Amino acid sequence: MHKLTSDIWFPNVNTATEDGLLAFGGDLSVERLLLAYKSGIFPWYDKEEPILWWSPDPRFVLFPEKLKVSKSMKQILKKQEFEVTINKDFETVINACSRAKREGQIGSWITPEMIEAYLKLHELGYAKSVEVWKGNKLVAGLYGVDLGNHIFCGESMFTEESNASKVGLITFIENTNYKLIDCQVYTKHLESLGAEEISREEFIRALKN
Repeated sequence: MHKLTSDIWFPNVNTATEDGLLAFGGDLSVERLLLAYKSGIFPWYDKEEPILWWSPDPRFVLFPEKLKVSKSMKQILKKQEFEVTINKDFETVINACSRAKREGQIGSWITPEMIEAYLKLHELGYAKSVEVWKGNKLVAGLYGVDLGNHIFCGESMFTEESNASKVGLITFIENTNYKLIDCQVYTKHLESLGAEEISREEFIRALKN
């Protein structure tokens, strides 16, 4: 595993460990984060740890044309109980994601340092948020990185109401023209929507095409 310094670089992703850990250290500067995402790498670490950089193989992704919308979800969407917006309140979404309780997880990997870094990416147009509203209340949301290559690199989502996050993600996918949604690592929630595993090599090719 490689130790990063102040120089902006990453080792070849094929040198990652079996679980996808590639390097540690460095910083969360805009330049480094953009290079990471362009290279198929993302940061993920606990606040007690140094910054850890990952490039898992296989990679969990969702091809929009393979999106699965169940009959029950179609009914929920048809009722139009929720309103979905994009980039209306990025800061509230990322903070809500940082507070979300997740099974088997103590605390959050979305540290204040991470929030500050992604707010900068958002200000520069590289990070997007999706908000789900019920009336005037924000009930779900997600955020991620868009490098302008027709791939959306999803980072995290939260929900305070059943099915609201699914409504947000489905509506976002159906109303954008991404060729691939990067989900990073397996979750049952995203598998139910049609996400699947592909090789790291295939994912890197998609990033470059």
